[in-house]
Amino acid sequence: MGETSVSSFPIGKLAILLAVLQEHEWKKVIEQELASQDFRYTIGRVGAMDMIKVIAAIETAAKSNHIIDPGSYREVHSLYHAIIEAIQSIGRGIVQFGDILRTVGLTFAIVRGKMSGAVEHEGEWIAVCAYGTIGAPKKGFEHEAIGFGFNHI
Repeated sequence: MGETSVSSFPIGKLAILLAVLQEHEWKKVIEQELASQDFRYTIGRVGAMDMIKVIAAIETAAKSNHIIDPGSYREVHSLYHAIIEAIQSIGRGIVQFGDILRTVGLTFAIVRGKMSGAVEHEGEWIAVCAYGTIGAPKKGFEHEAIGFGFNHI
């Protein structure tokens, strides 16, 4: 990112940048910023025609990479709402893919940590961003899409 400092970037923006810059050299700068702010994060990929598979992939990544405690209902529930919000964004409000002959190929980022700003918020928050393509299940019949979800833990 050259001379630009990202130190003022909040948790949500960092989650978005992490998902979008996955194939770019700037990814390292974002990861350094995440580490400097003590955020926990993970990145993954999922391709499916079934919304349940997308949810499961994101939830499994969060659990297996210790972003959330799988034994805590509160943490799993918070993640679930952030995932659903992100998927609704990708599907333009429709949270079904295969049933309407749509498939997605997504890179997702999950970031957890404290949120700062004009007002200090208590506790931790979780941000989920998914970036990739959605379209008919035929190569070349897709377009870019992004979804973002955010919830308190």
